[in-house]
Amino acid sequence: MSAPAAAEPRAAGGSRATRDRARRVSRGLVLLTSVLGAVMLGWPLVGAALPRADGQSAPWLVVVLLPLVLAAALAAVTRDRPDPRSLALLGVLAALTAALRLMGTGIGGVEPMFMLLVLAGAALGPSLGFTLGALAMLVSALLTAGVGPWLPFQAFAAAWVGAGAGLVGRAVLPGGRGRPSRRAIVALAAYAVVAAYVYGLATNLWFWPFALGGATQLSYVPGAGLAENVPRFLAYSLATSTLSVDTVRAVVTAAGVLALGRPVLGALARASTRTA
Repeated sequence: MSAPAAAEPRAAGGSRATRDRARRVSRGLVLLTSVLGAVMLGWPLVGAALPRADGQSAPWLVVVLLPLVLAAALAAVTRDRPDPRSLALLGVLAALTAALRLMGTGIGGVEPMFMLLVLAGAALGPSLGFTLGALAMLVSALLTAGVGPWLPFQAFAAAWVGAGAGLVGRAVLPGGRGRPSRRAIVALAAYAVVAAYVYGLATNLWFWPFALGGATQLSYVPGAGLAENVPRFLAYSLATSTLSVDTVRAVVTAAGVLALGRPVLGALARASTRTA
């Protein structure tokens, strides 16, 4: 009778080791994808030549991005065994976030998808938050035939919004199904404001090199390096989006988090518990 009893701790230890390994793989994939995205998004700031504006590289970047995102999702939700319910939850959230994005199309800065992305990322954690943001952008682009040079920038920026929300949620939300405190909701709303502006900066990078030509103080200068191009880019963003669209996005997202944070986080906690 001692052999089975001895085997149980070994099995439990093996299960924990498998979960830890899956967690490390998921984090590694998210980190790898983020590094690739940062290099791609930041390239105009240090590039020696004007990038192409025709967007022909965008589909290939999506082809590279999508498998990495899906691999990170699988590693994050399977842990020690396949979990179709967790994958289904991620799929439902991605579809809802994509639908909310479509609702805000054409309304400058009014983008309700970011409210759900921040709250879902906070509830699910950095890896799944990253995956959710990227998938939501990819799904909505495919539904609207919106695959263009802007899509990789939007996908990475939204992925980072979700991942950052996961880090904030890990710090401020109670474990299990505890009710989130008012302080936690305020912290997430404050993060939503910062994330809205960061998203605007990241997505501005795709068209800034082509927007003004080369004759203004805000124009992109190929090969000039960070010392010259970063101030130009920040001034361009301030003039074109930070004080307008990005501010509307920040206010709408923060207000949504403050108004709906507790019920949405409660629903996500219950759903996560059922799929665990």
